[in-house]
Amino acid sequence: MSANESSPNTVKTLLTFSIPPKDGRAFININADSTTGERQGNISREEKEVVIENIRGKEDIVGLDTTGFQYFKAPAKHTSFASDEEVQREYYPESIELLKKLTGATKVVLFDHTIRRHRPGKVDDSPDKRQPVSQAHVDQTTKASVARVHRHLPADEAPELLKKRFQIINLWRPISHAALDYPLALCDYRSVEPEKDTFPIALVKRLYPDREGETLGVRYSEKLKWKYLRGMTPDEIVLIKCFDSQQDGSVAVFTPHTGFKDPSTPDDAPLRESIELRAIVFYD
Repeated sequence: MSANESSPNTVKTLLTFSIPPKDGRAFININADSTTGERQGNISREEKEVVIENIRGKEDIVGLDTTGFQYFKAPAKHTSFASDEEVQREYYPESIELLKKLTGATKVVLFDHTIRRHRPGKVDDSPDKRQPVSQAHVDQTTKASVARVHRHLPADEAPELLKKRFQIINLWRPISHAALDYPLALCDYRSVEPEKDTFPIALVKRLYPDREGETLGVRYSEKLKWKYLRGMTPDEIVLIKCFDSQQDGSVAVFTPHTGFKDPSTPDDAPLRESIELRAIVFYD
């Protein structure tokens, strides 16, 4: 079946949302137990049925500054994704140029990437065996985003760069085949009430006891509007805005997102494989 064949306008499915603790700071240990797949923390979860709109054929209704995410046709020169070393050597440089071209940014710093392969029934989610994330979330808070600049840019450059507009953007694409299995749902920022619908979660890492990350958990709200591009191919990408320092109400600041089980996925669809690059994007 092709990516566009029998493509529904909407699908109903369950998404997982977070519930903050009644008292104290929300936290989670980012290192999952390799035998159970569980991450220790004080966050509760709940599943809620939502409607997700398939925008195949009307991709122009979304944009980085309006909805917080944007789709592009952008075939990659590097297509093997066989090792982290290859990805960094070959895929990083072309992706930096692509991000500059698509956003108008003057400086792009890639600081991380993750290759995900769906393995139903497997619980080990160690760094070399990452699976799709099945919980609505935002990758970075404002605090974490500023910390990223200090961490990944030279100390003599960071203060000046922080005076200008910057963003954290994920570049996500399927690899090897269309992502009909376990696709990515993204939430239209215009439907989000940030103070009400999201809350900060401290990421406590056993590997990095000297520092913490911070993400945003997403509470369920019937007002949230979810969208996806069914059957994304390796020649298609989505840019996901995780943070924007321009917070005057004129642009989308972040994008809640999650992998999900699509009831319209054909039974014989190959399991999802994808890569996401994480970039700090600066503007003059």
